[in-house]
Amino acid sequence: MSPSRLPEKIFCALSGDLHEGFDEDTEAMNEDFHLAPLPADADDMLEALGPIEERPPESQYCVFRSGRERFCLPVLDVEEVLEWPLLTKLPLGPAYLAGIFNLRGAIVPLIDIAMTEGRRPGLLPKHVVVASLRNEGQHEDLRIGIAADEVIGTYSVNSEDFLEQAPENVPHCIGMLRHDDRLALVIDLRRLLEVFPGPSI
Repeated sequence: MSPSRLPEKIFCALSGDLHEGFDEDTEAMNEDFHLAPLPADADDMLEALGPIEERPPESQYCVFRSGRERFCLPVLDVEEVLEWPLLTKLPLGPAYLAGIFNLRGAIVPLIDIAMTEGRRPGLLPKHVVVASLRNEGQHEDLRIGIAADEVIGTYSVNSEDFLEQAPENVPHCIGMLRHDDRLALVIDLRRLLEVFPGPSI
């Protein structure tokens, strides 16, 4: 069967009504919309503002304190920040290895990079910064928990705030970051795992 068609007269009448309604709406829009000319001194105002400076690209870092020092990690390396978890101690583990904990079914080692400063007995950190590192050849990223006495916050910084130097006694750091008139040591996760290797789980 061929598709039904409207009689020619009815179709023409409908088309006329549509065009008439469209013309009325267009006239109403033209009456409400007016372009105002720029003032004569617009060019002078733009020149007074000066050239637009290109801002350097910004990066975000998570800053925290471990012991007496402030450290930081790129936010892309930080998976989450937790309250101090329930730990399982490992016998004969190194002093910096606080233990392991369960994070939604995944076993995560927790290291205390401030142990070299000599923590007072019974004075435990309050937070854990869970960082993840892409593990080549493996399906899952490598997670590691870093003990933190205080989480300072997240800061947006540019290249001018980054100093490509770090004290020689912290080989797991690759530089320093300026924030709030303070300096934070920038952690490199691969170097961190070389200096503080976790257990084979």
